[in-house]
Amino acid sequence: MDYPVDFRCPISMELMQDPVTISTGVTYERKNIEKWFFSYKKKTCPTTMQSINNFEITPNHTLKRLILSWQNEEAARSRDSLKHDELVSLLAAMESTPFKVSSLRKLRTNIAESGHEVKDDFVKCGGIDILVQIIAQILVESLDFAAFTACEEALGVLHICLISLSDDEKIIQFLSKPESIKSFAMMLQRGSAEARFHAVAIFRQLARADYNWKKFVTQDQGFEFFRSLLELVSDDQICSKASASALELLTDILGTSKRSRLKAVEAGAVCILIELLPDSSRSKCEKMLLLLKLLCECAEGRQALVEHGLGVAAISKKLLHVSSAATKITVKILWLICFYHPSERVLEEMLIYGSVNKLFALLHVDNRSSTKEKVVKIFKLHANSWRQYPCFPCELKDYLGSTN
Repeated sequence: MDYPVDFRCPISMELMQDPVTISTGVTYERKNIEKWFFSYKKKTCPTTMQSINNFEITPNHTLKRLILSWQNEEAARSRDSLKHDELVSLLAAMESTPFKVSSLRKLRTNIAESGHEVKDDFVKCGGIDILVQIIAQILVESLDFAAFTACEEALGVLHICLISLSDDEKIIQFLSKPESIKSFAMMLQRGSAEARFHAVAIFRQLARADYNWKKFVTQDQGFEFFRSLLELVSDDQICSKASASALELLTDILGTSKRSRLKAVEAGAVCILIELLPDSSRSKCEKMLLLLKLLCECAEGRQALVEHGLGVAAISKKLLHVSSAATKITVKILWLICFYHPSERVLEEMLIYGSVNKLFALLHVDNRSSTKEKVVKIFKLHANSWRQYPCFPCELKDYLGSTN
């Protein structure tokens, strides 16, 4: 290796490990200068040949730190060079052989243990394009076990890359190709728990990049896509991370268009969410209520909720019992139902399951808010219908009487 001249010992011309300075100001490797003075009994400086009376040697800590820093930089450059050669070799192997799994696993380990430089190098070498091609093979070789396993491994590599390179427009373009989207959706339906989590994570990256879901979710595959996401939401045991990510992804997609909500309703989203709601944690409950609110913004979603035997009961139970955010969302759902689907059965269930009492409690909140305004509108619309029931709260009768 070509060492910097200042890092070499003037006696041996080798890289110094323990540099020390003598009285003439020249620095040497400790063992070399000690041998010069004490073994050879020399009384001169080896470099300047000046006579020396003071044989004291002083460690040169500054130079030692500089040498160590240079060595670390050189080692890093050497590792990156080896990584590059290995990357090129692995990518070439994946393109030339049908047996890709072992190369993909090695690639996944290397990238996971490396920094941004190696990931950037992987992208520059065309790695993302190769991964997408491998994943797309599942569309034509869906029954081939080797192709399916290779697809799962490629998804894993892609997920690692996206964690640090999520804003790369070129990567997003590769992922947005129709064959890529279809392949990810197939892995979401049929992959292992880990592969399904990776597929959801990739879809979430696309959502953050403002991917246009309209065309995809309105096609025939949109129904199966929503079914797969709802299956993940329903079963934490498949993968808890995937379940939480699926909820977030559904929120991202359903917020984009009415057509996506219609497809989700067709896939049974309303029924599944209502049945999951009673036993869900606080954070999940808020997300599920938000999804129900989005679904109830279309007529089909509202209809599915009121026709479900537990629809009004499940919503009523969460009012005032989860969080202020959940209460706000729940009032919006009840308002949509009361305005568009005020059947006698729905109004009766709201009274029986406690919605009316809880809405009345919200009237006593001092501050003006859109939530309180919706509650007032609900009572203006249906108070007369509720008065006829013997379980109608007396204090609410008095309140309504005083406001008329």
